[in-house]
Amino acid sequence: MGLTWKQRVFTALLGTAAVSGLTALLLILVGTINVLLPPDTKFGIVFDAGSSHTSLFVYQWPANKENDTGMVSQALACQAEGSGISSYASNPARVGESLQGCLEEALALIPKAKHHETPMFLGATAGMRLLSRKNRSQVEDVFAAVRQALGQSPVDFRGAELLTGQDEGAFGWITINYVLGLLVKYSFSGEWIRPLEETLVGALDMGGASTQITFVPGGPILDKTTQATFRLYGADHTVYTHSYLCFGRDQALSRLLAELVQAFSSFYYTFHFLNLTSKPSLSEANATVWQFCRRPWKLVEESAPADQDPWLRDYCASGLYFLTLLVEGYGFSEETWGGIEFRQQAGGTDIGWTLGYMLNLTNLIPAEVPAQRRAQSFGVWTAGVVFLVLTLAATLGAVGVQLFWIQD
Repeated sequence: MGLTWKQRVFTALLGTAAVSGLTALLLILVGTINVLLPPDTKFGIVFDAGSSHTSLFVYQWPANKENDTGMVSQALACQAEGSGISSYASNPARVGESLQGCLEEALALIPKAKHHETPMFLGATAGMRLLSRKNRSQVEDVFAAVRQALGQSPVDFRGAELLTGQDEGAFGWITINYVLGLLVKYSFSGEWIRPLEETLVGALDMGGASTQITFVPGGPILDKTTQATFRLYGADHTVYTHSYLCFGRDQALSRLLAELVQAFSSFYYTFHFLNLTSKPSLSEANATVWQFCRRPWKLVEESAPADQDPWLRDYCASGLYFLTLLVEGYGFSEETWGGIEFRQQAGGTDIGWTLGYMLNLTNLIPAEVPAQRRAQSFGVWTAGVVFLVLTLAATLGAVGVQLFWIQD
Protein backbone atom coordinates (compact mmCIF):
# COMPACT_ATOMS: atom_id res chain seq x y z
CA MET A 1 0.00 0.00 0.00
CA GLY A 2 1.47 3.35 -1.07
CA LEU A 3 1.83 6.55 0.95
CA THR A 4 -1.17 8.80 1.31
CA TRP A 5 -1.02 12.34 -0.05
CA LYS A 6 -0.63 13.67 3.50
CA GLN A 7 2.33 11.41 4.11
CA ARG A 8 3.92 12.48 0.81
CA VAL A 9 3.45 16.19 1.63
CA PHE A 10 4.77 15.67 5.14
CA THR A 11 7.83 13.82 3.85
CA ALA A 12 8.51 16.45 1.18
CA LEU A 13 8.30 19.29 3.71
CA LEU A 14 10.62 17.52 6.11
CA GLY A 15 13.09 16.88 3.31
CA THR A 16 12.95 20.49 2.19
CA ALA A 17 13.49 21.70 5.77
CA ALA A 18 16.47 19.36 6.19
CA VAL A 19 18.13 20.36 2.90
CA SER A 20 17.58 24.10 3.30
CA GLY A 21 18.64 23.98 6.95
CA LEU A 22 21.84 22.10 6.06
CA THR A 23 22.52 24.59 3.23
CA ALA A 24 22.05 27.57 5.59
CA LEU A 25 24.42 25.94 8.11
CA LEU A 26 27.07 25.38 5.44
CA LEU A 27 26.79 28.99 4.28
CA ILE A 28 27.22 30.21 7.85
CA LEU A 29 30.25 28.00 8.53
CA VAL A 30 31.98 28.02 5.16
CA GLY A 31 30.96 31.30 3.53
CA THR A 32 32.69 33.63 6.02
CA ILE A 33 35.64 35.91 5.27
CA ASN A 34 38.07 37.95 7.39
CA VAL A 35 36.93 41.57 7.75
CA LEU A 36 39.11 44.37 9.18
CA LEU A 37 37.33 46.38 11.85
CA PRO A 38 37.68 50.19 11.88
CA PRO A 39 40.93 51.16 13.68
CA ASP A 40 40.74 52.19 17.30
CA THR A 41 41.14 55.89 18.14
CA LYS A 42 44.06 57.20 20.19
CA PHE A 43 44.10 60.49 22.10
CA GLY A 44 46.79 62.86 23.32
CA ILE A 45 46.81 66.04 25.44
CA VAL A 46 49.31 68.90 25.10
CA PHE A 47 49.51 72.03 27.26
CA ASP A 48 51.09 75.03 25.51
CA ALA A 49 52.41 77.12 28.41
CA GLY A 50 53.16 80.42 26.67
CA SER A 51 54.35 83.71 28.10
CA SER A 52 50.90 85.32 28.33
CA HIS A 53 48.56 82.33 28.76
CA THR A 54 48.34 78.54 28.71
CA SER A 55 46.26 76.58 26.21
CA LEU A 56 45.29 72.92 26.21
CA PHE A 57 44.81 70.90 23.03
CA VAL A 58 43.34 67.39 22.68
CA TYR A 59 44.38 65.47 19.57
CA GLN A 60 43.17 62.16 18.17
CA TRP A 61 44.41 59.74 15.51
CA PRO A 62 43.66 56.23 14.17
CA ALA A 63 45.69 53.62 16.03
CA ASN A 64 47.03 51.97 12.86
CA LYS A 65 48.92 55.16 11.73
CA GLU A 66 50.57 55.77 8.35
CA ASN A 67 54.25 54.88 7.92
CA ASP A 68 54.72 55.01 11.72
CA THR A 69 53.19 58.50 12.09
CA GLY A 70 49.65 59.22 13.22
CA MET A 71 47.07 61.04 11.11
CA VAL A 72 46.34 63.54 13.86
CA SER A 73 43.37 65.89 14.12
CA GLN A 74 42.42 68.46 16.75
CA ALA A 75 39.49 67.46 18.97
CA LEU A 76 39.51 70.26 21.58
CA ALA A 77 41.13 73.65 22.25
CA CYS A 78 40.81 75.30 25.66
CA GLN A 79 42.45 78.41 27.12
CA ALA A 80 43.31 78.05 30.79
CA GLU A 81 42.38 80.67 33.33
CA GLY A 82 44.88 83.32 34.32
CA SER A 83 48.21 84.32 32.83
CA GLY A 84 51.16 82.20 31.73
CA ILE A 85 52.69 79.81 34.25
CA SER A 86 55.73 82.09 34.65
CA SER A 87 53.43 84.64 36.34
CA TYR A 88 53.03 82.18 39.25
CA ALA A 89 56.74 82.29 40.09
CA SER A 90 56.08 83.94 43.47
CA ASN A 91 53.17 81.58 44.27
CA PRO A 92 53.73 78.24 42.49
CA ALA A 93 50.99 76.46 44.41
CA ARG A 94 48.33 78.30 42.38
CA VAL A 95 49.59 77.17 38.98
CA GLY A 96 47.89 73.78 39.25
CA GLU A 97 44.51 75.40 39.93
CA SER A 98 44.76 77.40 36.70
CA LEU A 99 45.07 74.22 34.63
CA GLN A 100 42.26 72.18 36.20
CA GLY A 101 39.34 73.66 34.24
CA CYS A 102 40.75 72.77 30.82
CA LEU A 103 41.97 69.40 32.07
CA GLU A 104 38.46 68.51 33.22
CA GLU A 105 37.11 69.41 29.76
CA ALA A 106 39.69 67.12 28.16
CA LEU A 107 38.88 64.21 30.50
CA ALA A 108 35.18 64.62 29.78
CA LEU A 109 35.83 64.41 26.03
CA ILE A 110 38.13 61.36 26.09
CA PRO A 111 36.40 58.03 26.93
CA LYS A 112 37.27 56.89 30.47
CA ALA A 113 38.46 53.53 29.17
CA LYS A 114 41.21 55.36 27.28
CA HIS A 115 42.37 57.71 30.05
CA HIS A 116 45.20 55.45 31.23
CA GLU A 117 46.70 55.18 27.73
CA THR A 118 46.36 58.86 26.77
CA PRO A 119 49.73 60.69 26.87
CA MET A 120 49.76 64.21 28.31
CA PHE A 121 52.61 66.73 28.10
CA LEU A 122 53.16 70.35 29.11
CA GLY A 123 55.68 72.38 27.18
CA ALA A 124 56.69 75.83 28.39
CA THR A 125 58.05 78.36 25.92
CA ALA A 126 59.63 81.82 25.96
CA GLY A 127 58.01 83.12 29.15
CA MET A 128 59.66 80.41 31.21
CA ARG A 129 62.85 80.69 29.17
CA LEU A 130 63.07 84.33 30.23
CA LEU A 131 62.35 83.42 33.87
CA SER A 132 65.08 80.77 33.78
CA ARG A 133 67.59 83.52 32.95
CA LYS A 134 66.52 85.52 35.97
CA ASN A 135 65.79 82.89 38.61
CA ARG A 136 66.36 79.23 37.84
CA SER A 137 65.05 78.07 41.21
CA GLN A 138 61.66 79.72 40.57
CA VAL A 139 61.42 77.82 37.29
CA GLU A 140 61.99 74.54 39.09
CA ASP A 141 59.38 75.45 41.72
CA VAL A 142 56.78 76.20 39.05
CA PHE A 143 57.52 72.98 37.16
CA ALA A 144 57.35 70.99 40.42
CA ALA A 145 53.90 72.42 41.11
CA VAL A 146 52.78 71.60 37.55
CA ARG A 147 54.05 68.02 37.80
CA GLN A 148 52.32 67.52 41.13
CA ALA A 149 48.99 68.82 39.82
CA LEU A 150 48.99 67.02 36.46
CA GLY A 151 50.59 63.86 37.83
CA GLN A 152 47.44 63.16 39.85
CA SER A 153 45.26 62.97 36.73
CA PRO A 154 44.14 59.55 35.43
CA VAL A 155 45.96 59.98 32.09
CA ASP A 156 49.55 59.03 31.21
CA PHE A 157 51.37 62.23 32.23
CA ARG A 158 54.68 62.34 30.32
CA GLY A 159 56.08 65.38 32.13
CA ALA A 160 56.50 69.15 31.96
CA GLU A 161 59.60 70.74 30.53
CA LEU A 162 61.06 73.86 29.00
CA LEU A 163 61.07 73.75 25.21
CA THR A 164 63.98 75.26 23.37
CA GLY A 165 63.26 77.95 20.82
CA GLN A 166 64.44 75.56 18.11
CA ASP A 167 61.93 72.91 19.21
CA GLU A 168 59.12 75.46 19.24
CA GLY A 169 59.98 76.62 15.73
CA ALA A 170 60.46 73.12 14.32
CA PHE A 171 57.19 71.76 15.76
CA GLY A 172 55.38 74.84 14.44
CA TRP A 173 56.81 74.11 10.99
CA ILE A 174 55.48 70.54 11.19
CA THR A 175 52.05 71.83 12.18
CA ILE A 176 51.56 74.29 9.32
CA ASN A 177 52.84 71.91 6.64
CA TYR A 178 50.70 69.07 7.99
CA VAL A 179 47.42 71.02 8.15
CA LEU A 180 48.04 72.36 4.63
CA GLY A 181 48.42 68.77 3.38
CA LEU A 182 52.07 69.25 2.39
CA LEU A 183 53.54 66.39 4.46
CA VAL A 184 51.00 63.74 3.48
CA LYS A 185 47.59 63.76 1.81
CA TYR A 186 44.90 61.35 0.70
CA SER A 187 44.83 60.73 -3.05
CA PHE A 188 41.82 60.13 -5.29
CA SER A 189 42.95 56.51 -5.62
CA GLY A 190 42.44 55.98 -1.89
CA GLU A 191 46.11 56.02 -0.89
CA TRP A 192 48.19 58.29 1.35
CA ILE A 193 50.88 60.03 -0.71
CA ARG A 194 53.69 62.46 0.10
CA PRO A 195 53.73 65.69 -1.93
CA LEU A 196 56.98 66.97 -3.42
CA GLU A 197 59.39 68.56 -0.96
CA GLU A 198 59.48 71.69 -3.13
CA THR A 199 55.92 72.48 -2.03
CA LEU A 200 56.80 72.72 1.68
CA VAL A 201 56.36 76.18 3.20
CA GLY A 202 58.32 78.03 5.86
CA ALA A 203 56.85 79.08 9.20
CA LEU A 204 57.02 82.40 11.04
CA ASP A 205 55.81 82.50 14.63
CA MET A 206 55.33 85.63 16.71
CA GLY A 207 54.85 84.92 20.39
CA GLY A 208 54.73 87.19 23.36
CA ALA A 209 58.38 86.77 24.36
CA SER A 210 60.06 85.26 21.28
CA THR A 211 59.76 84.94 17.54
CA GLN A 212 60.77 81.94 15.40
CA ILE A 213 61.55 81.38 11.72
CA THR A 214 61.77 77.87 10.22
CA PHE A 215 62.15 76.67 6.63
CA VAL A 216 63.82 74.11 4.37
CA PRO A 217 67.05 75.78 3.19
CA GLY A 218 68.29 75.72 -0.36
CA GLY A 219 71.74 74.52 0.71
CA PRO A 220 73.60 72.99 3.67
CA ILE A 221 73.09 74.39 7.17
CA LEU A 222 76.49 75.53 8.41
CA ASP A 223 75.47 76.26 12.00
CA LYS A 224 74.25 72.89 13.31
CA THR A 225 72.63 74.53 16.34
CA THR A 226 70.00 75.93 13.95
CA GLN A 227 69.26 72.53 12.38
CA ALA A 228 66.36 70.24 13.26
CA THR A 229 65.84 66.77 11.75
CA PHE A 230 62.86 64.46 12.12
CA ARG A 231 61.15 61.59 10.31
CA LEU A 232 57.46 61.84 9.44
CA TYR A 233 55.36 59.44 7.35
CA GLY A 234 58.44 57.55 6.23
CA ALA A 235 60.35 60.64 5.01
CA ASP A 236 63.28 62.50 6.62
CA HIS A 237 63.11 66.29 6.91
CA THR A 238 65.86 68.75 7.79
CA VAL A 239 64.99 72.38 8.47
CA TYR A 240 66.71 75.57 9.48
CA THR A 241 65.10 76.99 12.62
CA HIS A 242 66.07 79.94 14.76
CA SER A 243 64.38 81.51 17.76
CA TYR A 244 64.93 85.10 18.85
CA LEU A 245 64.27 85.43 22.56
CA CYS A 246 63.05 88.88 23.75
CA PHE A 247 61.90 89.74 20.22
CA GLY A 248 58.32 88.63 20.74
CA ARG A 249 55.57 91.22 20.57
CA ASP A 250 55.16 91.81 24.30
CA GLN A 251 58.89 92.00 24.96
CA ALA A 252 59.46 94.35 22.03
CA LEU A 253 56.67 96.67 23.17
CA SER A 254 57.96 96.57 26.75
CA ARG A 255 61.37 97.75 25.59
CA LEU A 256 59.72 100.42 23.47
CA LEU A 257 57.63 101.64 26.40
CA ALA A 258 60.72 101.72 28.58
CA GLU A 259 62.31 104.19 26.16
CA LEU A 260 59.20 106.27 25.44
CA VAL A 261 56.98 108.06 27.94
CA GLN A 262 53.92 107.34 25.78
CA ALA A 263 53.46 105.01 22.83
CA PHE A 264 50.68 104.62 20.37
CA SER A 265 48.18 103.03 21.82
CA SER A 266 51.03 88.52 17.35
CA PHE A 267 51.31 88.62 13.51
CA TYR A 268 47.78 87.41 12.90
CA TYR A 269 45.88 89.50 15.45
CA THR A 270 47.57 92.76 14.50
CA PHE A 271 47.36 92.22 10.75
CA HIS A 272 43.79 90.91 11.05
CA PHE A 273 42.77 94.10 12.86
CA LEU A 274 44.44 96.16 10.12
CA ASN A 275 42.81 94.02 7.36
CA LEU A 276 46.20 92.85 6.10
CA THR A 277 45.67 89.07 6.11
CA SER A 278 44.50 88.76 2.47
CA LYS A 279 47.94 88.88 0.84
CA PRO A 280 48.43 92.63 0.25
CA SER A 281 51.65 93.86 -1.31
CA LEU A 282 54.43 95.15 0.93
CA SER A 283 53.77 98.73 -0.15
CA GLU A 284 50.04 98.32 0.65
CA ALA A 285 50.83 96.83 4.07
CA ASN A 286 53.29 99.62 4.84
CA ALA A 287 50.84 102.31 3.75
CA THR A 288 48.01 100.75 5.80
CA VAL A 289 50.08 100.62 8.99
CA TRP A 290 51.29 104.23 8.62
CA GLN A 291 47.78 105.43 7.78
CA PHE A 292 46.48 103.83 10.97
CA CYS A 293 49.32 105.27 13.05
CA ARG A 294 48.60 108.81 11.79
CA ARG A 295 44.91 108.74 12.66
CA PRO A 296 43.84 110.87 15.63
CA TRP A 297 43.41 108.73 18.71
CA LYS A 298 39.80 109.82 19.19
CA LEU A 299 38.88 108.56 15.72
CA VAL A 300 40.68 105.27 16.38
CA GLU A 301 38.64 104.73 19.57
CA GLU A 302 35.35 105.63 17.89
CA SER A 303 35.81 103.30 14.92
CA ALA A 304 37.28 100.27 16.69
CA PRO A 305 35.11 97.32 17.85
CA ALA A 306 34.48 97.31 21.59
CA ASP A 307 36.21 93.95 22.10
CA GLN A 308 39.49 95.45 20.83
CA ASP A 309 39.81 98.06 23.60
CA PRO A 310 42.50 96.23 25.64
CA TRP A 311 44.86 95.95 22.64
CA LEU A 312 43.93 99.05 20.68
CA ARG A 313 46.83 101.18 21.85
CA ASP A 314 49.36 98.54 20.74
CA TYR A 315 48.33 97.96 17.13
CA CYS A 316 50.33 100.82 15.67
CA ALA A 317 53.54 99.90 17.47
CA SER A 318 52.98 96.18 16.76
CA GLY A 319 52.36 96.80 13.07
CA LEU A 320 55.49 98.91 12.71
CA TYR A 321 57.56 96.37 14.64
CA PHE A 322 56.30 93.44 12.55
CA LEU A 323 57.04 95.29 9.29
CA THR A 324 60.54 96.13 10.52
CA LEU A 325 61.21 92.57 11.67
CA LEU A 326 59.98 90.98 8.44
CA VAL A 327 61.71 93.43 6.10
CA GLU A 328 64.87 94.48 7.95
CA GLY A 329 65.27 91.37 10.10
CA TYR A 330 64.15 88.45 7.94
CA GLY A 331 64.81 90.14 4.60
CA PHE A 332 61.41 89.98 2.92
CA SER A 333 61.08 92.30 -0.08
CA GLU A 334 58.29 93.47 -2.37
CA GLU A 335 58.93 90.41 -4.55
CA THR A 336 58.77 87.84 -1.72
CA TRP A 337 56.16 89.52 0.50
CA GLY A 338 53.29 88.00 -1.47
CA GLY A 339 54.33 84.55 -0.28
CA ILE A 340 53.44 85.35 3.34
CA GLU A 341 50.07 84.32 4.76
CA PHE A 342 49.00 85.36 8.24
CA ARG A 343 46.77 82.70 9.80
CA GLN A 344 45.42 81.72 13.17
CA GLN A 345 43.97 78.42 11.96
CA ALA A 346 44.21 76.14 8.94
CA GLY A 347 41.85 73.30 8.20
CA GLY A 348 40.02 73.95 11.48
CA THR A 349 43.22 73.43 13.48
CA ASP A 350 45.04 75.99 15.62
CA ILE A 351 48.49 76.77 14.29
CA GLY A 352 51.27 76.38 16.84
CA TRP A 353 53.92 73.94 18.02
CA THR A 354 51.56 71.55 19.88
CA LEU A 355 50.20 69.62 16.87
CA GLY A 356 53.70 69.21 15.47
CA TYR A 357 54.84 67.90 18.84
CA MET A 358 51.99 65.37 18.94
CA LEU A 359 52.70 64.23 15.37
CA ASN A 360 56.32 63.63 16.29
CA LEU A 361 55.29 61.87 19.51
CA THR A 362 53.10 59.39 17.62
CA ASN A 363 56.29 57.96 16.11
CA LEU A 364 57.13 56.65 19.59
CA ILE A 365 53.69 55.11 20.22
CA PRO A 366 53.44 51.60 18.72
CA ALA A 367 50.84 51.20 16.00
CA GLU A 368 48.06 48.70 16.56
CA VAL A 369 47.19 46.08 13.95
CA PRO A 370 43.51 46.45 13.03
CA ALA A 371 41.34 43.78 14.64
CA GLN A 372 39.79 41.13 12.39
CA ARG A 373 36.43 39.44 12.62
CA ARG A 374 34.88 36.58 10.68
CA ALA A 375 31.98 37.92 8.64
CA GLN A 376 29.93 37.09 5.56
CA SER A 377 29.65 38.94 2.31
CA PHE A 378 26.27 40.52 1.63
CA GLY A 379 25.40 37.96 -1.06
CA VAL A 380 26.19 34.96 1.16
CA TRP A 381 24.32 36.54 4.07
CA THR A 382 21.26 37.12 1.86
CA ALA A 383 21.31 33.53 0.63
CA GLY A 384 21.64 32.27 4.18
CA VAL A 385 18.61 34.30 5.27
CA VAL A 386 16.58 32.92 2.34
CA PHE A 387 17.43 29.31 3.22
CA LEU A 388 16.69 29.91 6.92
CA VAL A 389 13.28 31.36 6.03
CA LEU A 390 12.67 28.38 3.72
CA THR A 391 13.67 25.98 6.53
CA LEU A 392 11.30 27.69 8.93
CA ALA A 393 8.44 27.69 6.42
CA ALA A 394 8.95 24.00 5.57
CA THR A 395 9.13 23.06 9.24
CA LEU A 396 5.95 24.97 10.08
CA GLY A 397 4.25 23.37 7.05
CA ALA A 398 5.26 19.89 8.22
CA VAL A 399 3.93 20.63 11.71
CA GLY A 400 0.66 21.87 10.20
CA VAL A 401 0.27 18.72 8.11
CA GLN A 402 1.03 16.58 11.16
CA LEU A 403 -1.61 18.36 13.27
CA PHE A 404 -4.16 18.09 10.46
CA TRP A 405 -3.29 14.41 10.16
CA ILE A 406 -3.83 13.80 13.90
CA GLN A 407 -7.20 15.56 13.86
CA ASP A 408 -8.32 13.30 11.04
